[in-house]
Formats: sequence, structure tokens, C-alpha cells
Amino acid sequence: MPIDCVPLIREIGRGAHGARDLDRDRMRDLFAAMLDGEVADLELGAILVAMRIKGESLAETLGCLDALAPRVARVAPPGDRSRPVVLASYNGARRGANLTPLVALLLARYGVPVLVHGLAGAGALDVADGDDEASDDAGYGRVTSARILRELGIPPSPTVIDAEARLKRSGVAYVPTSVLSPGLARLLATRERIGLRSSAHTLVKLVDPFGGRAVRVVSVSHPDYLVRMREVLGATRADAMLLRGTEGEPFANPKRCPPIEVFLQGEVARCVDAEDGAIETIPALPASSDAEATAEWIDAALAGSQAVPAPIVQQLGCLLEAARAPAAAA
Repeated sequence: MPIDCVPLIREIGRGAHGARDLDRDRMRDLFAAMLDGEVADLELGAILVAMRIKGESLAETLGCLDALAPRVARVAPPGDRSRPVVLASYNGARRGANLTPLVALLLARYGVPVLVHGLAGAGALDVADGDDEASDDAGYGRVTSARILRELGIPPSPTVIDAEARLKRSGVAYVPTSVLSPGLARLLATRERIGLRSSAHTLVKLVDPFGGRAVRVVSVSHPDYLVRMREVLGATRADAMLLRGTEGEPFANPKRCPPIEVFLQGEVARCVDAEDGAIETIPALPASSDAEATAEWIDAALAGSQAVPAPIVQQLGCLLEAARAPAAAA
């Protein structure tokens, strides 16, 4: 039976002060309909804008995750002793080099399988939380992890089966959102039409294709979202790393280590303060942010001829520790 969106829009669409939050069950049903393409464009736009103005409550975010979980393709881990790590990479980088692929390849070197997910094409999508002050140039001139990984010999996996084979073979796979969750990919694409981020841009950072067995790296752009993500990770008993990303990407800023929090079963298990990651000498970074130059620099770092920045070493150590911790019982 199709969901009646009008009463729900009346509740969430009364502005920042008059709007009411939906409970978890109603939000689950609504978001399921949105993912399944059962909401007409006009109503969908109204819902996305209303939620953007109101903001998602914890119960609403949990309801969305309830709807999303069965609509994300399940990826089998390769059976290594270490648990897989999931990196959500959607923004790309413009001001500096995108070092998300470096984090992935370093983890794989230590036996941790890594699934990176993002857009299917070469373009980036600004999924930064908070205000859309960068919307005019979002996606333009940004270098994505997909482009860099392709330069490094890791093309996007067109199917889950291909991703599973790559994880077994090389330890790293890049999977487009359209492969993991076509419905979520459609919702992300609405940003091009309405010009604003939506709940989908928050949820995509929380995707776990391994059904709860992975450690997710959750990056945010604005401090307020650290509080919101802490609530979600705690409520879902998540195993995850939370940090302020670099230009929206899930790697520690190589010039200044951000605070890093590691959650195991929803509890903070380890923290790295920004002061602990302070560095006096910054190693040489890629001369250009373009994909080819970044890939060459990453190859050099993996070969030992380029120093890996201390903040990324900090991040790597935290992730190795988390990946070797036992997963919660299903």
C-alpha cells in the first residue's frame, strides 16, 4: 500500500520552530518508500527540503538506517583474521591531495581488507554536513578516490562479486554507490536538482555492506555533526572511527591531526587528541592534487621513499587496533 506523504510533510515541513520529529517507525516506512522510488518527485522534493531545514533527530536517523540496512548489498568479507574497514569517499579533494587511497592501501598491506565506496563516475559529490557554503563549486575540480585508485590499478567494481574477488586478491575494492544501494544513489543524485544536501548524505557515511562486521570510518566536516554522529554510533552499538575529515574525505589532515575517536560496540574505546597528533615537520606531500601525481606519490610512500604523514600514521594505528578487535555477536 503506497505511503501517504501529505500528513508527514505537514509535520516535518512547518519550519525550524514549528516542525515536529517523526518517530522511528514512521521515518523507517517513509525512507523505505523514498529508497524504493515510491514517492513522487514533488513530494520527494518537499520531504528532502523540509528535513534539510528541520534537521534529522536521532530517532529519525535510526529509522532511516532501519530502512536502509536491507537495501544495501551484502558483501562477504574475505575471511582474513582482521575485520574489514569501510571508507565512504564522496567529496574528493581540491585544495590538497586526496589521500584516502593511501589509507586503504596501507591497511591492506597490514592484512586488513578495505572497501571504499563512492560515486560511479569521476565526478565528486559534496556530501559535507552543515551549511552549503561551497555549493557553487561542489564537485568541480575535485579529485576523487575512484580516479586515484584507477591510476593505481584498482578500477571500480561493477558487481558485488567483482568486489569480493578484489578483496580476496588485493585487499582493496572500490564499489560505486549504485552497486551497493541503487535507491540511495538516486537520493544522493537529487542534490543536483534541489541544490541542497539531504538525509541521504549523512546516511551514506554510515553504510556497512558487511552487515555489522566492519569498522566504518565516519568523517564529518562541521563540529556540530561530531555530536550527532556520536549519538548515532552509540545508539547503534557501532564499531567505527569518527573524525573531522579532510575536505570531507575520511583521512586525517596530513598537516594537523584532528581529534580521532574509535568506537567499539558503541562505546569510545580510544581517543587521539589533536595535540597528540601535532607535528613540527610535515613531510613532502604530492606536488599537485591531480590523480596521476597523487597516485605516484602514494606509490612512493608505499615503497618507503616518501614519509607517511604522522596524522595518517596515527589514524592507521587506531584502525589496525579496531580491525583486530572482535566483532559484536550478531
